[in-house]
Amino acid sequence: MATGTPALVELARLGIDFTLREYDHDPAAASFGLEAAEKLGLPADQVFKTLVADVDGNHVVAIVPVNHQVSLKLLARAVNGKKAAMADPTVAQRITGYVVGGISPIGQKKKLVTVIDETAELWDTVLVSGGRRGLDIELAPSDLARACDAIFAAIAD
Repeated sequence: MATGTPALVELARLGIDFTLREYDHDPAAASFGLEAAEKLGLPADQVFKTLVADVDGNHVVAIVPVNHQVSLKLLARAVNGKKAAMADPTVAQRITGYVVGGISPIGQKKKLVTVIDETAELWDTVLVSGGRRGLDIELAPSDLARACDAIFAAIAD
């Protein structure tokens, strides 16, 4: 079993219950998130991806289902901003400490404002990246919000 990613260390520090879900990652996969849902045999609406955006000059984390896109307009509104744009992937990697396709919203190098799409609250548990490709963490949406100090809002298209 995988151990030691910053996400797992942070969850242990906070005493949050979670289940690790590992799968064999295919480097040729067109979508990391859809690959996770398929290989884990779960609905795509239950598996969430972590995206980094720039809202009015500040980086913000958006957590949305893997089969949806983040609405930059709704994300900006959720954090009382005016304009949002996706962050460059190299910037996202640098500020989170994770590689694209394995960016976990938990245990990032820099604490960022985080917004989880409200559809997460429809599930008993959701899955997010555990900090590397092929590793997901399953946990209650409320625990995800606590681990990321996040808010829930309608941010998915």
